[in-house]
Amino acid sequence: MPHILDRPIWSALETAHADLAEGGKSARRYPPSIVPFAASADDTPESLDALEDLPSQEESMILVESGPIAIPAGLAVATEASVVQMIAERPHERISDSRIQPLTESDAADMLDLATLTKPGPFTLRAQSLGRFWGIKSEGRLLAMAGQRMRQTGFIELSGLCTHPDFQGRGLGTLLFRFVAGEIASSGDTAYLHAYAANTSAISLYKTHGFALRAEMNMRVVKRRSYRTAGGSTSNFQNFSGLK
Repeated sequence: MPHILDRPIWSALETAHADLAEGGKSARRYPPSIVPFAASADDTPESLDALEDLPSQEESMILVESGPIAIPAGLAVATEASVVQMIAERPHERISDSRIQPLTESDAADMLDLATLTKPGPFTLRAQSLGRFWGIKSEGRLLAMAGQRMRQTGFIELSGLCTHPDFQGRGLGTLLFRFVAGEIASSGDTAYLHAYAANTSAISLYKTHGFALRAEMNMRVVKRRSYRTAGGSTSNFQNFSGLK
């Protein structure tokens, strides 16, 4: 039987994040101002046509699934990569540390700056619409953060983990990783995460902290296909930068 995390974007927008969904019964996406994730309900022509209708000409969408990702004719693949999905093997203990504090909307700009610098994945000023985030600060400066992204029934994705380069190697990322995993477990949900398959060092680290490989995933960044115009120009997708 298919697992709810095999199509994590669709299952999130169909369950815990249904209130954020744009689209309908055949294809849905998060608002681009929050995160550029989208999915079709399945690979039927009806669903793929609905997926094609979601983005404007200038918008890109990120698709993540465990199997091959079908792309409608009107969309072009700009970037693709292999990803692994890892899941907590056991509930993590809830921990406390005086250095960790909840982040709020007033921290949004600093969070985006840190994410832009360290590139943990797609991140926007409205990322907190997806779930709670926590950080470690020093004299008002955000040094590290981590939080929650996609949600499905019984599952919450741990995401946005990053540390400023000037403060790496001090255990701040590991501390926040353990903290967020514990917060997810305390809510009765199971934590999971995604990492590039080529990022073996991160995967090894996650394994040491109680996460196991659940599935190999595919990721594609798509954008509306530009057909040749009267002037003979076409869009060039080679320089499009997608998920980091």
